[in-house]
Amino acid sequence: MYHYFCGWYFKCQSNIQTLAIIPSIHKSRGQKSCSIQMITDENAWTARLPYCEFHRNRQNFHIRAGENYFGKNGIRLQLHTADCSAEGFVRFGDFSPIRYDIMGPFCFVPFMECRHSVVSMRHTVDGRLTVNGKDCLFQNGIGYIEGDRGYSFPKEYAWTQCSFKGGSLMLSVADIPLGPFNFTGIIAVVLWQGREYRLATYLGAKALRIKDGELLIRQGRMVLAAKLIEKRAHRLLAPLHGTMSRAIHESASCRAYYRFMVDGHTLFSFGTQRASFEYEYPL
Repeated sequence: MYHYFCGWYFKCQSNIQTLAIIPSIHKSRGQKSCSIQMITDENAWTARLPYCEFHRNRQNFHIRAGENYFGKNGIRLQLHTADCSAEGFVRFGDFSPIRYDIMGPFCFVPFMECRHSVVSMRHTVDGRLTVNGKDCLFQNGIGYIEGDRGYSFPKEYAWTQCSFKGGSLMLSVADIPLGPFNFTGIIAVVLWQGREYRLATYLGAKALRIKDGELLIRQGRMVLAAKLIEKRAHRLLAPLHGTMSRAIHESASCRAYYRFMVDGHTLFSFGTQRASFEYEYPL
């Protein structure tokens, strides 16, 4: 059995709360496992489930892990382990998919350590989920969904996502090994006032700055900046050669600053306390 992982990131956010849930499967050296990770503003938890309890319907985007369901209609949790108890249901509105695969031509390149996907940049979330006795209530909340698959997360990378009035964005910058070479890979989508903007290595995007929690990306007439100002990071597990043995740290909701410019004009520039951020470069 070769090394492999596949996971999905379901983010649900209200004006005052953030909850992200990550169901995933992992395979390495003949061993198979399944897990559900959850991260809130205050903490993070991991629940391990038997691999045989995982099922996926690719055509209808429907995932089941034990008695827990994730899909285009919403999330239903019925999870009870020694460390974590979660239950409830949230309903999703219509998804906002991107125009084409975020990997672009790299989706055809074999043996990449990680491939990213964006399922929905923005959709409504309504309902209630209770995690370890604390209610997460969503009334016309905002959702975001993405996925990853491969065998390992990049050694060094940064990722951020933020939903805001009039739009949503995601940005990932990573050190990408490809055969004997390494390069800085960039993928980003900005959804702003109904229009999609994309920045990516395969479209000519360059990283002008990756330092001190700041990311500065230029692609032709577009410039996207993101800066982690004050993290509220909690420990999550990430894949390393198919096993969930690497510790990373994510802020599900933290202080950050974003700016997006086109042709020298600023389309938006704002600070927020509702950003999600992972910064796995040296600070």
